[in-house]
Amino acid sequence: MPSQRALGVAVVGTGKMGADHVRRLHQVVSGARVTAVVDIEVERARTLAEGIDGCTAYTDPTAAMAAQDVDAVLIASPGPAHEAALLEALRRDLPVLCEKPLTPDAASALRVMDAEQKLGHRRIQVGFMRRYDAEYMKLERLLRSGQLGNTLMLHHRHRNPAMPPWFTNEMLINDSVVHEMDVTRWLLDQEITAVTVLKPAPSSYAPEGMDDPQFVLFETESGALVDVEIFGHCGYGYQVQAEAVCERGTVRIGDESGPWLSADGRWGGAVTPDYLERFADAYDRQVQAWVDATRRGEVTGPSVWDGYAAAAVCEAGVSAQRDGQRVEVELIERPALYE
Repeated sequence: MPSQRALGVAVVGTGKMGADHVRRLHQVVSGARVTAVVDIEVERARTLAEGIDGCTAYTDPTAAMAAQDVDAVLIASPGPAHEAALLEALRRDLPVLCEKPLTPDAASALRVMDAEQKLGHRRIQVGFMRRYDAEYMKLERLLRSGQLGNTLMLHHRHRNPAMPPWFTNEMLINDSVVHEMDVTRWLLDQEITAVTVLKPAPSSYAPEGMDDPQFVLFETESGALVDVEIFGHCGYGYQVQAEAVCERGTVRIGDESGPWLSADGRWGGAVTPDYLERFADAYDRQVQAWVDATRRGEVTGPSVWDGYAAAAVCEAGVSAQRDGQRVEVELIERPALYE
């Protein structure tokens, strides 16, 4: 039901992403307040809670969701912990914004999907924040307008200055290219049907055991081709770009817009250092949209189906990465709840 009071939100997971969401809900977003933070590292949760009036620290998501002042849940814990938290939130019929991945694999995503269908209505939004980035939103509107005709190809570039030492080859697909998987499905309004992964000679800065960079190719239902350059150790900053090649023109986003400085015989600009800075506005817009919709008694944005589809494409991508073969994506028929 629509609510006029501030939405009490429990944030589950208080690492880099979760802590940033706590800050966002407390300082940026209107219509919500952080009433609970949850982390297995109790001191980290307590430190965050102490800075917010009326906020309680928990180590157990179930206990937080049972609290009287919790109306909704934002999940930002590691992916393997998502399924249990999502199922508990669905059991309590609580609205959820869940950071990607929905779950680590397609099988667990299907279990969450089954639980939501049994509930009979959507409760979960998946945190694919690029759908809320101003440039991506303009690109989506332009492609959907038909002004440029059919989209024939998409070129994506996804570059990081460096990856953490624990990052693996598979994580390049599951934690990085997953964003291009979702935004491709959204921009083209169709499913990805097959994945191929090609590996050039690795950068000398790539850690042992990691093939970096990689070239990932998607095929789609309409026959469009989509390529992704994923480069985990480019060294100079965080850079995300996309270009659509259409029947009657092309359109590109992600070029740095300035400020441009001319001094000391040189000219140029800055490249953002990480994803939190590059997509700060998108994260703000996403969480505000979730809060507003929840207070209206609605669920909008990427659904459990989108989380499941991304997991299925990731599984095909990791298989293609490992075996060097083109791998088809296996999807169930889309349930009516997600049409």
